[in-house]
Amino acid sequence: MSEGVEWALHSCLNLAWAGPDRPVTAARLAAYHELPAPYLNKQLQALVRAGIVISASGPRGGFRLARPLAQITLMDVVAAVEGPDEAFRCAEIRQQGPGGGAPASYRLPCAFAHAMARAELAWRRELAGQTLDDVREQAEAQAPAAPERLRRWLANG
Repeated sequence: MSEGVEWALHSCLNLAWAGPDRPVTAARLAAYHELPAPYLNKQLQALVRAGIVISASGPRGGFRLARPLAQITLMDVVAAVEGPDEAFRCAEIRQQGPGGGAPASYRLPCAFAHAMARAELAWRRELAGQTLDDVREQAEAQAPAAPERLRRWLANG
């Protein structure tokens, strides 16, 4: 997974903490974690295309969540940033080289592809079963002052 997933997840949480009436620019979100704004903007645009955040242009523009954190799963964000493709792509190298046999002898999928597909399905189910609100609760339990610290920082910028 790319670091863009982490950036997108934190951006969603920061947008929630900023509040629904306060759009935040990509540059401001990036500055809060000292990230490159153009690259974070690419992640935010992916979230817009997925319907996770909305953007508005103009002097009061920026990004806001499109729906509550309880309606956004971790898998929603991962799929928005990484795309829907499977993480493991079997190239069927078992059919190449001196150990390769006739194509007809490969009726079943590669055992590694099968094992990786099962693991990915479990991973995707776990991410789909956890919302950003679940993570927000944990984050606020670990750092109760974080939401207010973000709001103060945004107000001073």
